[in-house]
Amino acid sequence: MRVYHFTEQPYYPAWNDHQGSLRINLPNERCDPKTAGDLYHRWYDEWLVADDLGLDIMLNEHHQTATCMSSTVIVGLSILARETKKARLLVLGYPLGHRPDPLRCAEELSTIDVISRGRLDMGFIKGVPYEFPASNQNPVAVMDRFWEAHDFIIKAMTHRGENFNWEGEYFHYRQVNIWPRPVQQPHPPIWSTTGNRSQARLLGEKGYVMATLGSGYATRPLQDAYRAGYFAKRGVHAPADRFGYLGLVAVADNEAEARRRGDLVAGYLRSSAIVHVPFRNPPGFLAVEDYARMLKGQSPPRTFTKDGRAIDMYKGSVQDLIDAGVLFCGTPDQVYEQIVAFCEYCGGMGNLLMMGHAGFLTHEDTVDNLTLFGKEVLPRLKAWKQPVAEVAAA
Repeated sequence: MRVYHFTEQPYYPAWNDHQGSLRINLPNERCDPKTAGDLYHRWYDEWLVADDLGLDIMLNEHHQTATCMSSTVIVGLSILARETKKARLLVLGYPLGHRPDPLRCAEELSTIDVISRGRLDMGFIKGVPYEFPASNQNPVAVMDRFWEAHDFIIKAMTHRGENFNWEGEYFHYRQVNIWPRPVQQPHPPIWSTTGNRSQARLLGEKGYVMATLGSGYATRPLQDAYRAGYFAKRGVHAPADRFGYLGLVAVADNEAEARRRGDLVAGYLRSSAIVHVPFRNPPGFLAVEDYARMLKGQSPPRTFTKDGRAIDMYKGSVQDLIDAGVLFCGTPDQVYEQIVAFCEYCGGMGNLLMMGHAGFLTHEDTVDNLTLFGKEVLPRLKAWKQPVAEVAAA
């Protein structure tokens, strides 16, 4: 198993003074640039600790929000490509549905792969619903734009020989010839995220790494849809390394301290829903089946425990989140056992996206959390033999 340390780089000093929305319309006068600079330096210090411990690193991108200051993820990738030595650098995600210029995307990501000497993982996503007003894109066409941008980026990275032109529905280019080309051939590994079974099957057909984010024990049906698509395309079962899962992690020497940390890390979930109502669900963003699940109460913020008990991720207790497989929390032995049990239930999970910091967790607690995990949990996870679920094609 590979484990990627992740933080959303929150500007938590504004969290108690938001007046109903932490995203899009929170006045930027609430952000002190000096404080923001101190926080950025802190995140990089912690990522370097993760690199030293043998952890990989994940970054993401959001806009106009105090929940995530990574509004230009290419900056973070650029710094870490040079400053880290061993960690793979996963960008999950890189919101193609909002990007106006996929040629620039291909150039940026190829350059990061070169600077890091071939350590980039490319996580392409459509973006979150809240940000369509800010990006001025049409949510109805987001997946059409996404897949055209994806196809162009892959062709730009892999094309050799004479320059090529591109005439698509959304993008038009002349004389495409990116410099430098990526180190990893034919291109860096591709990841994506979904909570939709149809999309999961499509990702399985493509063989991309599929990540699910905090979906708890509702993860298995998504993975089975992926496995069906993977098997139908190749006639073999999908290996565990095709799956990633974002889980909150809080480790300490004793259970009481771990739960205190777990409650702070769960601030990531509790802050996610604080969004001005008009920005929450733009018409056309979700697929019909997702709207149906939402109306039935079967989609986030709700997830389920192994025995089918519904959990509200925004309001659940630490124990609720542990029971749902959203939070792995306790002593190193307990956390290892929780992760293994969850992965076995899902049929194999080769990549853990570990939220080792969130919310008001201090730098000292974050470093201790990472260190305990890196020294006492990570070696055991790397040695553990992953199951491979055999799911027949649907």
